[in-house]
Amino acid sequence: MSKKNIYLIATLLFCIVGIIILTCSTFTRTGFYNQNEWTYTVSQAPEERAEVKTLSFLERLAKAAEDRCQHQVIYDGAYVQLDYPGGDVAANRGVCTDVVIRSYRTLGIDLQVLVHEDMRSDFGAYPNLWRLSSPDKNIDHRRVPNLMRFFTRHGWVLDKSKSADLYKPGHIVAWRLSNNRPHIGIVSSVKDEHSGRYKIVHNIGAGPRREDCLFSYEIVGHYTFDGQ
Repeated sequence: MSKKNIYLIATLLFCIVGIIILTCSTFTRTGFYNQNEWTYTVSQAPEERAEVKTLSFLERLAKAAEDRCQHQVIYDGAYVQLDYPGGDVAANRGVCTDVVIRSYRTLGIDLQVLVHEDMRSDFGAYPNLWRLSSPDKNIDHRRVPNLMRFFTRHGWVLDKSKSADLYKPGHIVAWRLSNNRPHIGIVSSVKDEHSGRYKIVHNIGAGPRREDCLFSYEIVGHYTFDGQ
């Protein structure tokens, strides 16, 4: 074997060994060279990085509902002509259903459209409490019984239990108040320090609030709906 071939083989082996050493080091640590000082800065290895939790849809809905508590809202259920789609009453006005509607809109889900289209397809499936002969895109989605029927038809109906453990962040809860009026809210991700129950985001007259009121009224509905 000629000296030239020996030299080429030695060079090739040297390169292979160098590649193997470099590859093994990157399997254990990642980093970068500072070209000015020729020092190697070690970055955090993958197994040492803090795990980033991806929130589920219901958890994000709970967070969106909690954000509603930062808004000043006067309780006002007056009938208003709305745009369609994406129609909403003035930002400083609203009722309990608007907490739900606005929370879902934060996640890109328009209950005004979904409820209206569903009522157009089967108007008879919805409660006939207002003596209407056809859907009304301005108000239908802002009525608790209509939201309850929509969630029943397109979401998941859950147990109306007295067990607080069954009510999780992002769940929808509907009640019948002592005056027989319906009410609705969203389970938050924050637990009450005394009862251990998740607080509810709702507007019962004083604007959006996060309160420990799950069992303060008669529960008549318990749902989840993720927009699918």
